[in-house]
Amino acid sequence: MVVIKNADQLIRNGGTDLDKKARELALKSLEAAIKAVDPKSIIKSKIGLKGSVLQVNGHTFDLKKFKNIYVVGGGKASGSMAEALEEVLGDKITGGLVNIPKGSKHRTKIVKLHEASHPIPDESGVEGTRKMLEIAEKAGENDLVICLISGGGSSLMPMPRGEITIADKRRITEDLLKCGATINEINTVRKHISEFKGGWLAKKAYPATILNLILSDVLGDPLDFIASGPTVPDSTTFSDAIKVLKNYGLWDRAPESIKKVLTDGEKGLIPETPKADDEAFKKVFNVVIGNNRAASMAACETLKSEGLNTLLLTSLLEGEARHVGTVLASLTREVLASGNPIKKPAGMVAGGETTVTVTGKGRGGRNQEIALAASLKIRGLDGVVIASLSTDGVDGPTDAAGAIVDGKTIARAEALGLRAEEFLADNNSYGFFSQLGDLILTGPTGTNVNDVSVIVVL
Repeated sequence: MVVIKNADQLIRNGGTDLDKKARELALKSLEAAIKAVDPKSIIKSKIGLKGSVLQVNGHTFDLKKFKNIYVVGGGKASGSMAEALEEVLGDKITGGLVNIPKGSKHRTKIVKLHEASHPIPDESGVEGTRKMLEIAEKAGENDLVICLISGGGSSLMPMPRGEITIADKRRITEDLLKCGATINEINTVRKHISEFKGGWLAKKAYPATILNLILSDVLGDPLDFIASGPTVPDSTTFSDAIKVLKNYGLWDRAPESIKKVLTDGEKGLIPETPKADDEAFKKVFNVVIGNNRAASMAACETLKSEGLNTLLLTSLLEGEARHVGTVLASLTREVLASGNPIKKPAGMVAGGETTVTVTGKGRGGRNQEIALAASLKIRGLDGVVIASLSTDGVDGPTDAAGAIVDGKTIARAEALGLRAEEFLADNNSYGFFSQLGDLILTGPTGTNVNDVSVIVVL
């Protein structure tokens, strides 16, 4: 299974033999990270069916006791998850529908795969979500609803609340994605302008039993923020959502329909999202089957198997992407200067999700911006590589998963008349790396557990 399509070219771009070797190791570890969270492999390893008994992470479900088994959900990995679930359960599944990104190449026999837009929601997403709610509402006390949730689910499962239109939701989503808000803050708003997220799916499916299989793309795996938590109690309020918009200067420019729903909710004129004491959650079972830590650890283990001293720096990485790139480069230089925090040959891994505050007019993504910023601080070094990618294979609004840099990146760029500082100022990391041929290309991977950055020092 080849994950990085242009790995050979990326390795050849190394200026010295040591650079080439460092690039090869970094890319190998990133491929291992993606493979470790392949949804099909995870589901088959986490779910067992013995006779009529379904076993999932310590929970058991006797399928004989259920009249119907429905499957719903959404996210970048949900197509792969649905394929794997069908292989395990087969015709025990009654039916269902899962929203997946447009262009996904998955095949199922029973569960319908419904294409929708990501990261900006569209009418197709609304149509699929409405059908999921219809399935949930017809599910009875003796039915089992298996919900497949993964990163990207918030955008792929839109159901605007009140008079909010999908255009209004697209507008606020675009503003939130550009302003530097964290995924938790973005999803706080999304939950309160939705009829589906923030526990509403569980509320509407009650009294059916819900088994929620989750591939986490949120740091620390807070269940109510992964895909905006359609089947778990919401820990946030309308007031929290208003605060997010005001903190980022978005309140005054927000669509009037959104402001009305949020202010009506704050006044108690419309119901708050379901909370932990709601009886609907008594029959909900949530299981996180994969997350960033699993991917990051796999990257570390691969580097270790290649003879490097390894260290997992964190799987909870946050911050402005360009600042994180500078920090990763600083750690690299510290290894060379003092042998801290580990001696070379060294491999360090940092997983998580950074943010980009867009002020320029260029194209790029947070991983490409990490790499671009890092390249400025490791210029001139030999045998040093920093590579970063999004595990879903799509970094920002580009066709690249991320980018790779070494100590010769800046010299190569300057030879082409490219000034890295100018590209960074314009948020144009994609334009920079496309000319150097250092974009990491995987295509959509079918999984999504945030990002992984790798440092190799030989």
